[in-house]
Amino acid sequence: MHAKEVVYGALLTALALLIPLAFGGFLSVMIPPFSATLASHLPVMIAMLISPQVAVMVGLGSALGFLIKLGPVIAARAAVHAVFGFVGAVAVKKGLSFGKTLILTLPIHALGEALIVLPFGFSLEKAGLVVGVGTALHHLIDAMIALAVVASVGLVQKAALSKR
Repeated sequence: MHAKEVVYGALLTALALLIPLAFGGFLSVMIPPFSATLASHLPVMIAMLISPQVAVMVGLGSALGFLIKLGPVIAARAAVHAVFGFVGAVAVKKGLSFGKTLILTLPIHALGEALIVLPFGFSLEKAGLVVGVGTALHHLIDAMIALAVVASVGLVQKAALSKR
């Protein structure tokens, strides 16, 4: 990783930690085993524009924040952020638009979080309907916010120019 990527990654990881620690509970919807903290996917979604390594780092930072604030089940679900972030970053690197990348990663994210709660004793129905559908809706909301944030600061254009 280049120094600039490490700095961006550190800033986004700090944000990924801060969101659950400061807002987990306050900006959260809880329907166990599902929880949604508004904007918690933003750091990893933005990290997809930087590099696969940064996306993984930010996703793992998110998992740590959720472990500290909300426990191991939510942290295990948040670890899926590293997976969908990596896939998304690779897709962006290959030239897929940010918007299409966010759609591409939605089923990976929702299915991953639904499957990750099964070893914790949750039924397939609860995992699929509550966690899977809930995660898909949460992903869509955060994707819209990410698109707005990225467009407002011109990150897509800057990312495209830096890869030339």
